[in-house]
Amino acid sequence: MSDKQNDQHKADTQTGASYQPNLSAQVNLEKRNFLIATSAVGAIGCAVVAVPFVKSMTPSERAKAAGAPVEVDISKIAPGDMMVSEYRGQPLWVIHRTDEQIASLGNHNAQLIDPDLDVPQQPEYCKNKERAINPKYAVMLGTCTHLGCSPGQNFTVTPDWNGGFICACHGSKFDLSGRVFKGSPAPTNLVVPKHQYLTETTLLIGEDKESA
Repeated sequence: MSDKQNDQHKADTQTGASYQPNLSAQVNLEKRNFLIATSAVGAIGCAVVAVPFVKSMTPSERAKAAGAPVEVDISKIAPGDMMVSEYRGQPLWVIHRTDEQIASLGNHNAQLIDPDLDVPQQPEYCKNKERAINPKYAVMLGTCTHLGCSPGQNFTVTPDWNGGFICACHGSKFDLSGRVFKGSPAPTNLVVPKHQYLTETTLLIGEDKESA
């Protein structure tokens, strides 16, 4: 302790005051520690806040569901099978039809509500009995045009049935091109979205050559 500090200590002792060495330096140290802690918390807060902004710059699932084109790889669909994807929040069906299934599409026109595709449920380039660009692949939305249920597949062939889809909700029936049978509650065929082939095995759903 210096002479000055010793004198101050004695004076404080005589007056009853407690001795606090270098008080101003202690206060400055506390202020510095507080500022450092505040800056650290602020930096963490900025990092947390920044995350939503970074995410907002990437395409969201909601944006895709709103109508962004979707690429679909169909290379692994075996003949006679189908795959289910998603487009605009609806199930998207791609059916790899066999030669026999394609040939059967003309056998039941008299049983269909709209065999000539007069109602525009498909693009003009799909206005044929296959309702397809490539007859082997049927592309359609798996949403019943009655009340929006998703029909189940039934590809088992019987004397009265060439294969297709039956809606478990109210019994609507559709063939392998998505054409609706008479007597079904569904008023129209299943919807074929606009699409195009980027390669032989890659589809782009939601955009065709005209819109592109």
